[in-house]
Order: sequence, then structure tokens, then C-alpha cells
Amino acid sequence: MAERVQQPPAKRLCCRPGYGTACRQGQRPGGTVCGGGASGASGSGQGGPSRTHSPESLLDIAARRVAEKWPFQRVEERFERIPEPVQRRIVYWSFPRSEREICMYSSFNTGAEESAATAAEGSDETRLPFRRGIALLESGCVDNVLQVGFHLSGTVTEPATPSEPEVVCSVAISFDRCKITSVTCGCGNKDIFYCAHVVALSLYRVRRPEQVKLHLPISETLFQMNRDQLQKFVQYLITVHHTEVLPTAQKLADEILSQNSEINQVHGAPDPTAGASVDDENCWHLDEEQVQEQVKLFLSQGGYHGSGKQLNLLFSKVREMLKMRDSNGARMLTLITEQFMADPRLALWRQQGTTMTDKYRQLWDELGALWMCIVLNPHCKAEQKAAWLRQLKKWNGVDVCPWEDGNHGNELPNLTNALPQGAHGNQDSGTRPHRTVFTRAIEACDLHWQDSHLQHIISDDLYTNYCYHDNTENSLFDSRGWPLWHEHVPTACARVDALRSHGYPREALRLAIAIVNTLRRQQQKQLELFRNHKKDLLHKGMTSITNLEGWVGHPLDPIGTLFSTLMETGRSDEESSQGGFLDFSGMMSSSKHADLHLFPSVRRFLEEGESYLALAVETALMGLGQQRIMPDGLYAQEKVCRNEEHLIAKLQEVELDDSLIKIFRKQAVFLLEGGPYSGLGEIIYRESVPMHTFAKYLFTSLLPHDAELAYKIALRAMRLPVLESTAPSGDMSRPHHIVSVVPNRYPRWFTLSHIESQQCELASTMLTAAKGDARKLETVLESIQKNIHSSSHIFKLAQDAFKIATLMDSLPDITLLKVSLELGLQVMRMTLSTLNWRRREMVRWLVTCATEVGVYALDSIMQSWFTLFTPTEATSIVATTVMSNSTIVRLHLDCHQQENLANSARTLALQCAMKDPQNCALSALTLCEKDHIAFETAYQIVLDAATTGMSYTQLFTIARYMEHRGYPMRAYKLATLAMAHLNLSYNQDTHPAINDVLWACALSHSLGKNELAAIIPLVVKSVKCATVLSDILRRCTLTTPGMVALHSRRNSGKLMSLDKAPLRQLLDATIGAYINTTHSRLTHISPRHYSEFIEFLSKARETFLMAHDGHIQFTQFIDNLKQIYKGKKKLMMLVRERFG
Repeated sequence: MAERVQQPPAKRLCCRPGYGTACRQGQRPGGTVCGGGASGASGSGQGGPSRTHSPESLLDIAARRVAEKWPFQRVEERFERIPEPVQRRIVYWSFPRSEREICMYSSFNTGAEESAATAAEGSDETRLPFRRGIALLESGCVDNVLQVGFHLSGTVTEPATPSEPEVVCSVAISFDRCKITSVTCGCGNKDIFYCAHVVALSLYRVRRPEQVKLHLPISETLFQMNRDQLQKFVQYLITVHHTEVLPTAQKLADEILSQNSEINQVHGAPDPTAGASVDDENCWHLDEEQVQEQVKLFLSQGGYHGSGKQLNLLFSKVREMLKMRDSNGARMLTLITEQFMADPRLALWRQQGTTMTDKYRQLWDELGALWMCIVLNPHCKAEQKAAWLRQLKKWNGVDVCPWEDGNHGNELPNLTNALPQGAHGNQDSGTRPHRTVFTRAIEACDLHWQDSHLQHIISDDLYTNYCYHDNTENSLFDSRGWPLWHEHVPTACARVDALRSHGYPREALRLAIAIVNTLRRQQQKQLELFRNHKKDLLHKGMTSITNLEGWVGHPLDPIGTLFSTLMETGRSDEESSQGGFLDFSGMMSSSKHADLHLFPSVRRFLEEGESYLALAVETALMGLGQQRIMPDGLYAQEKVCRNEEHLIAKLQEVELDDSLIKIFRKQAVFLLEGGPYSGLGEIIYRESVPMHTFAKYLFTSLLPHDAELAYKIALRAMRLPVLESTAPSGDMSRPHHIVSVVPNRYPRWFTLSHIESQQCELASTMLTAAKGDARKLETVLESIQKNIHSSSHIFKLAQDAFKIATLMDSLPDITLLKVSLELGLQVMRMTLSTLNWRRREMVRWLVTCATEVGVYALDSIMQSWFTLFTPTEATSIVATTVMSNSTIVRLHLDCHQQENLANSARTLALQCAMKDPQNCALSALTLCEKDHIAFETAYQIVLDAATTGMSYTQLFTIARYMEHRGYPMRAYKLATLAMAHLNLSYNQDTHPAINDVLWACALSHSLGKNELAAIIPLVVKSVKCATVLSDILRRCTLTTPGMVALHSRRNSGKLMSLDKAPLRQLLDATIGAYINTTHSRLTHISPRHYSEFIEFLSKARETFLMAHDGHIQFTQFIDNLKQIYKGKKKLMMLVRERFG
């Protein structure tokens, strides 16, 4: 804790009325060794070894009991004269004798736990105050230890380090009734926990009491002095410390000499060494300011820098204090809660309508659970509980107080409540007050421990009634005479948690066993009830939720509490040696009990040969298998998943033996036959929490021992009715898939993607286990196809099955390969008409899978391609891959098989080209190259589609392909068809189709004059861009048409004349295009484009001059421009300068 340098004020005023100095005559002032005195015992307490083995004296026994329970003022008031030896023994025994509390207040963990937790941290362990304090003590750094009454002082030397000099710290400790009540240290430590120097001095006193010089309280010593001695004492004290105390001494002297001063109105004088007054609260020193500051700091860090972990450690410290029955547990939790409620983020989140982070939300849950434990303290006084209730209601009424289900502004019905079944099931959500994290603790304030049956269960190992024959639902004993406890299960388990938390492990165990036996009896009753009404329920095809709230994921974590209580029973627990068991008469038994694993009498409530471990496992299985509705809200749903996985992880740590497997079998049968009470029953509510994660654990656990039962469980759990439509009530073909008749609203399952992933994991686990078993694989496949609705998850399963089937160390499992293929085909059908970014990957994988299955599988998917693939996928991926050399080699095909496969691929390609010629024609032509008839058919498909459905880009691409393949005339034909679809305006001089136009013209020119003459009118009609036309014109005048004609025949004709068709038509069109483009550009030209325009006119002039009268035409054109655009003086001046 943060230590203050100044000495705390004395707790009470000390005087000895009626006890004069004469009575003290002959008594020598001064001290004796702390362990000395009248006692025959060494007085070393727990810390040191006993020097003698003589029985403890009656004086020491009595002094120790008084020192533990009575404030010293009460002792002085009770007895007029207390002999000095008695005072010494009371003072001696008043210092704490156990190191456990000192460790608790100087580190996050207690000794044994701390060692285990920090063993892996290496040097970090030595930095803990408790460990450092031990090191200082053992290295001889503690000196000048003095105990004066109830005050211990000394110096602790911090050894020098390479970077720091030696430091001597003065430490002072006050104590009362075996508790340290205040600490101060010169180191100025600012922390929640005691510093290492306080630890070192405290442990010195615990471990070496015989080396500590003990004096009575200073007031007792002063009573023995006469006036001269007192004056000498005061003057010497002032002389030694005159710089510090002289002003205070003078002030006190003035007040004492003044008759009317306040100091003279009070009888006695304060003594900081005299121990506690009657009114003082007896509790360990806790620096409240530092607790508040640290929590505030951790909260301000928002979960960063390990602050969340630090807050969890503080909560653990509260639990540790409660287990030690330390009143500071509730005090510390109050301080923490106040800081949590003052967190400014609460108001911000509420204002913005956003939810708090998951880790922060879990801290609030722990806060609420701790308050539940505190108010359920079985020894809590009524006035204390009333004070807590007022405080809880105050926090509960604050607007920003977090809600239990984590939903801010969510008006959906809150089903996570403790109402009895059906009590207020239809209560309107608008009138139901929101439950906060404190609501359960507030409700728990109304609970009590006075029920006689409950008291007998908790207090008596022999509490049975073998003559009890009441077999009703709420009977107090079962047929064996063992006690039962009927209470709302989470509330009953909260009692168990409270007993454990407050240091009553055996009582918690007794109640836990009674609760579990009650749950087992209820499970049997529910099974019998369902069997009696099974036909009626199945005929109606409907069910009702029997649990308004689930036990797994519940805010009070009832199953986790029972499981932990039973699991910890077999472990040694030193805490049990602290004191007696719970005694409802209000006193504690004086006998000390042994470790928890030595509870023989409690075992009478276990089955023959049954262990606590087996009972814990069965409890977890019952809780996990409970049918429960999915709660509303993201946080509550995530908590269901998180708690389920946490509990299963705990179960997985248990090594299963024959006795546990027997329990697994028993519970598996219960779950399968349990009807609406079981999450694995034949009929379940549509919005019940799915059992996939739990079933996967059961499956893997049962598989080596009872495969049929394992598969029954897993297959039953595969269903996900929330994604199914309502089944007809009369449909009895698959009774385990019947779902309830519920409103058709789609529920807000925020964790649906996680749930579907778990469903997928369950299916994958079954597929792996079923390898080599054709019947089971078929059953699993059927279940997957019926229950899984996500294409991505089915695809994952298909991939998993493929990997398992084709492991490198074994031959391929053909049955599992077929399952993989079948799942892949389902994925193809599901995603055929929807957008899926993995679709291309899925298609490629399916072809790979089909290749592994065999040639017939490839042929099959090509035969039915239209139900699986788009035409583009079928041609560009499927058929192309099938006809590749790698596929042929992989399948080891002979020539006949190759030809059959190729024929199927070509047939597919032609069908795709007919259906989607725009995207598939080129692929079809490529695939059909080696078959003349197929190729001609594909070409005809292209020609038929050219006039209607194909663009010029697609036609140009196919035309170029044709030329590349040696079909120039067909390429020419397709190019002319493409030109008919093209339209280039005057300003599209960078259009991507320009290269295709130039290529088409070059192709036509190479074929001959007739072909060129035929395409030029199409060019003139489609292209209005002057620069493109001039480029074509120039190329056509460079060589003679037909110079690279068919069959390599060379034409020896002359260059074509520009005065005759077809080039005359092209020339006129080019000149016209330049004229039109010039006027278009001049309409909106700006001065910065003048130079560019002049260059454009220069190019135009070059084209004009190609005509025999071009010079005249261009001159007229320029004159016309000057006249029309004479207003653009600067531009026209530039035109005159260049063109005259």
C-alpha cells in the first residue's frame, strides 16, 4: 500500500484513573525480549521453531485469544489492574503470526499460487514486493527493530546497485488484533500493496520474535516516571529532535498551561502505541486513495498496456480477501466499483449508442458476480447487508449503469432473467425494467440462509432420511434418502460460489453435491415425462422451451461454479486450515479441518465407486446439453459461445477412464432421448442454442469406445433449425429434423457465422473419422447436404474431404473422394446464380477433384455443365483443363479415352458458344481446332451471332485469331462485320479500336484491291476521326494492294490512284473530316490550345495536298476560316503567319 512518511494519529487517549504511581513502586522501566516473560513457551508463533517442547502455558493461551479478539481498551476497562506480564503477552500475541495475509497485501497472488504463476517469469518474480521483502530479510538488511506496545519500527537497508546508492528506509507499523492497521515507510512508495521494506520488517517480527525487544505502550512507561524523570525525558526528546519537534513542543506547552484550552478539557493523552479503542474497526491497512487512483489509471488506458489484466488481478485480490474472510474485500470492491461507475466512457457509449468492448464488458460481469458473492455472505450482518443494498440501488439507478445483457437501446425481450417458468413470459418488453449488472446482487439481498433444510445440508455430513417416501417434484430427499435442494439453479449455484468465496469449501461442496443430485433426479423425471408424452409431442411437431435462461453463458455461471467446486475438492488446499467450518449458530467451530481431499463423510452422497471428478464431468455434460434459447444481443450470444468453449476446454484437460466413459454413455443416451429438455432431443425449439461444439467434443470422446453412439450424437447435432423454414406438422419422415412452429421473423443471431463454422467443424470431424466406411460416409454426406446452408462451409468440407482422401502416406480413398466431389457439385449448384468472390477457385478445385475421381467424373460434369457452371467457366476453365496435357498424363488415358474426352469437351464448347457467343466463341474455336466439323460449326456460330449479339471488340479479337490460324479471308469477313458495329467520332483519336481498324485495313489491302474497295466504304461510314483516316490513307498509298495475297501470289500492279475509287472516296472523307473537326475545335478553343491547333492545320494541309487540286482547296479553306473566325484576332494572326 502507499505508505505515508508522517506518523498516523493515535487511535485513543490513554490514562490510568484510580491507579496511582505508588502501585508502580519497585517496577523497573525498560524492556524485555519479545519472546520472554512468564510464558514457558517460546512464543515464536508460526514463524520460528520452538526452543522447548513444554506445554503452552495457560497465560499464553488466554493472552493469544484475547489478543485475537479484544481491543486493548476493552481489556483495560474490564480489569482495574493488569499485571505487566499479562500485558506483555497480550502485546506479544497481537502481532500477526501468519505470513499469508502479509503476502496477500504485498503481491497479487498468495504464496503458493504466486510461485506457480511467476515461476516462468524468471527475474520478474524477484520484483514482487513480497519476494523482495523476503530477500531483504534473508540478506540481513533489517535492523534496529523495536516493538513498543502495538507499534513496530525498524530500518531496512536497500543495497546499492550500479545505478543507485544504498538507501536506508525507516519503517513503522501499527497493529491490532493480529492485523496490521497502518504502515509508513521512508521510501515514499505509491502503490496499492505494501512495499518490500514493510514486508521485510513484518516478516522479521513473524519469523524472529525472540530477537525483537518488546516494550509496553509508551504511556505505561510514562506512568512509572516521577515529575523529574518526566521533565528529563521531555527535554532530552526535544534536544535530540529539536529541529523537528520544538515548534510543536512549545505549542503543546502553551496549550497545557492555558486553563481553558481544548487540550485540558480532555481526560488523558493520545498514545500511538497503546493499541485500538473499542470503536475502532479491526481491519488490515488498505490505502483507499491508491486503490482508486490505480483503478482510474487502468480504466483510462482503455485495455492497453495490460490494464485489463491488472484489473482482473484486482478482482482476484478481492476474491482472495473474501476467502480469507477479510472485510477489506467488500471495501476494496466498493472502491473499484465507484471508479468503474465514474468512467467517462460509459456516458459517451450510451450517448453514441455504441457497445463497450468485449474485455471491458467481462470486467463488469466479474464486478456483478463479486457483489453477488458479497451480499450472499452467510455471516453477513443485517445492517451491513442493508448498507450494501442501498449502495447497489444507488449505482443501479445511475443512467449509465451497464445492462446485464450488454444491449444499449435494445428493446427485444430479455430472456436472461431469474423469473420462474412462465411467471411473466408474456410481459411487454417496454414495461419490463432493464436488468443491470447489479440487479442480481440486489435480488440476492432478499435471500437468506435460515431455511432449516438448507442449514442441515450445509452443516451435516450425515443428513439423510431413508424413511422419506415423498416422490413429488419438490421432495426434500431422493429415493436413496439423500438430501435435495430445489431452487432456481443459478441462484443455488450462486450460494455455492458465495460459500467458496468466503472460505467455506466443505460447506460449498455439500451444497454442490445436493444440487447436482437434484439435477440428476430432475433429468430422470424429465426423461420419463417426455417418454409418456412423446407420441403427442411428435404428432404436433412442436415443443416449448423449458428453460427461460440457459445455464451455460448465464451471468452467474452456475455450471462453471459446480464444476470448479467439485474439481477442486480433490486438490490440497491450505486455505482450509484457516479455521473451523460454517456454524449457523453464529460461532466458528474451534476444530481445524484437514485438506479438502480428505472429506470422507461427504462421499456418502456419491454413487458407489463415484468420484468428485466424475460428478464434475457429469454436471458439465448436463449443463452443456441443456436445451436453452439463444439470448438477445451480441454480447450475450458471444458469452454463450465463449463459456461453452471454456467449459469444454476444462473437460478436455480430464483424462477419460472407463468410469468416465460410462458417464459419457449415460448422458449421451439421456441427451438423445430427453425430448424438449435436451438440446440433442428429437424436437427442439427453432431458436435453441445449437449443440455443434458440444457434440464435437462428445463425438471425439465416445468414438474410440462406442462409435455408433458417437455418430448418433453428432448427426443429431448437425441440425440448425434457425435457418430452416417451418416443417409441416405431419412430416414424420425425419423426426429429428422437426422444428417448432414459431413466428417467422428471422432472429438476430449475431454469432451465426461462428455457429456455422462450428457446424462445419463437426461435419469435418465426422468425415475424417468415417474414412474407409462407405455407409457412414454416405450418412454424413446426407446430413451435410441437408443441414449446412453456407456454400463457403460446404466448399471447406469438400476440400477437407479431398485432403483426407488423398493423404500422401496412403492410397486415395475413392469413397471419400466421391463425397468430396459430391459436396463440390453442391457448391457449384448453390453459387451458380449468386456472386461469390471464390467462385473461380471453386471451379478449378472441382475439376481437380473430378480428375482424381476419374475420367467418368470429368465426363459427367461436362455432360451436366449447364447445372454447374456458367458458359464462360465451362469453356475457359473446365474444358480447357480437361483437354490439357497434364490431365491426360494424370489419368493415364489411351487414345480412345482421350478422343472420347475431347469429344465431350468440344460438345460442351459448342453448346456454350451457342448460349453465350460473346464470351465463349473464341474458346470454342480454340477447343475445336483439331476437329474440322466442330471448328466449322463454331465459326458458323460466330457468323450467326455477329450481326446481333457480338460487339466489334469480340469480333476483331476472333478475326485476329483467324488470321493467326491461317484463315485470312475468314478474318477479313469477321473484320468487315466488326466495322459495321464501330463508330469513331472526330475527337476519338486515342480510341482503343483504332489499332483494330488499322489492322483490318492492312488485312484488306494485303488481300487485294477488291477487298480494300469493299472495306473502305465501311471505314468511311464508321470512322469520323480525321487523323485516323489520314493514317489509313497514307498506308494504302505506300504499297500495291494484294502484295501479300492468298497462296503467296504477288500482284505486280501499280500503286492505287488517289483520283479513282476506292481511295478517292477515302481522300474526300479524310478532307471532310479535317474540315468538320476544324470547325468543331474552333467553337470552344482557348488561347492555350492555339499552337496545337496550328499543328493540326499543318497535318490537314498535308492531306489536302494529296488531291490534284488540294492546294486550291486548302487556300479556300484557310480564307474561309479567316472570314468566319475573324473575331479570334490572335489566332487568325497565327494562321496568316503559318499559311499566308
